[in-house]
Amino acid sequence: MVLSPFLESIRQILRTKHYSIQTEKAYLVWIKRFILFNKKKHPQDMGEHEVTNFLTHLAVDRHVTSSTQNLALCAIVFMYKHVLHRELTLLPDTVRARAPKRMPTVLSHDEAMALINLMSGHYKLMFSLLYGCGLRKAELLRLRIKDIDFDSNNVYVFRGKGGKDRVTILPDSLIEPLKSQIAKVRNIHDKDIAEGEGKTSLSSSLAKKYPYAVVEFKWQYLFPSTVRSKHPIEGYYCRHHLHWTSLTKALRKAVTQTGICKHVTAHTFRHSFATQLLKRGTDIRTVQELLGHTDLKTTQIYTHVIGQHSSGTTSPIDKIY
Repeated sequence: MVLSPFLESIRQILRTKHYSIQTEKAYLVWIKRFILFNKKKHPQDMGEHEVTNFLTHLAVDRHVTSSTQNLALCAIVFMYKHVLHRELTLLPDTVRARAPKRMPTVLSHDEAMALINLMSGHYKLMFSLLYGCGLRKAELLRLRIKDIDFDSNNVYVFRGKGGKDRVTILPDSLIEPLKSQIAKVRNIHDKDIAEGEGKTSLSSSLAKKYPYAVVEFKWQYLFPSTVRSKHPIEGYYCRHHLHWTSLTKALRKAVTQTGICKHVTAHTFRHSFATQLLKRGTDIRTVQELLGHTDLKTTQIYTHVIGQHSSGTTSPIDKIY
C-alpha cells in the first residue's frame, strides 16, 4: 500500500513499537479516514473538536459498533500521542456508540463434536484445539512447534490478546494427531530447506533477538501455509501460517451439513470450552486462567449461560407436567 509521507512516518513508529501487522493496517485505515473526513486537513492543524465530530459521525451517521468506534479512537489517539506528541482530551458532547450486552452462543458437547467429526485433515485438528484448549482463532493460527509440550501436556500461548502469555491444557486425545501434524510440518520444512528456503515468518524484534530462529524447525508454524510468501516488513520469502478464511470456509461447510440452527463461528468453540468446564465443576478461577481473562467478570458470563444464576429454580410449567 502506497502511503503519504505522513502516514508512512506513522507506520514506521508502529513498527518500531512492535505493533502487529493487523493493528498497523487498521490504524492507518482509520487515520486516513479521519483525515479525509476533515477534507485532507493535516492532523497537526486539528484537535479535539475535529476528533469529536468524526467519532460522532461514525456513531450517528455510519451506525458503527462500539468496538469499531473505539478502534478508530485508539488509532487517532496513537497518532497524536506518538507522532504529534500531543495528548487528546475528548469533549463531553462526543457521541459514543453503545456496546450491547450479548450472551455468547455456545454449543453442546454433541454439537461441537458433530461439527469436528465432519471435518478432515488439519481442519479437524484445528477445531479440536479450539474446543479442547479454549484458544482464540488468532492464537491457534500463531501456534508454533515449540509451543506444544507433550511432557507436561501443556499448550503455551505467547502474546495472546493484550500481549499476554498463558498456558492451557493439552487434551490426551489430541496428542497423536498433533504428533502426526508435526511430522507433516517437518516434511514441508525439510523440502523447503532442500530448495534453499525454509524460513518462517517472525516479527522484526524476534528475528533480531534470535537470528537463527527464522530457519529452525521449532519456530515453524504448527499449521503452515501451503505456499511461501514475501514477509510484509523484512521482505524475505517465508512460510506463514494458514489464512483465517480457510477455517471459516471449513466451518461454514460443516455447519450446513449438520443443520445446526445457531450462529457458529470459530470463537463459539472457545465459549463452548468454558461452559463445558464449568458444567463439569471446574473452579471458575481455573477457567479464568485457561482462557487468559484479566477480569473474573469476563469469565462469569459463562455461569449465566449455563443457568447457575437461577439457583436451581424450576419453571412452573415443569411443575404442571
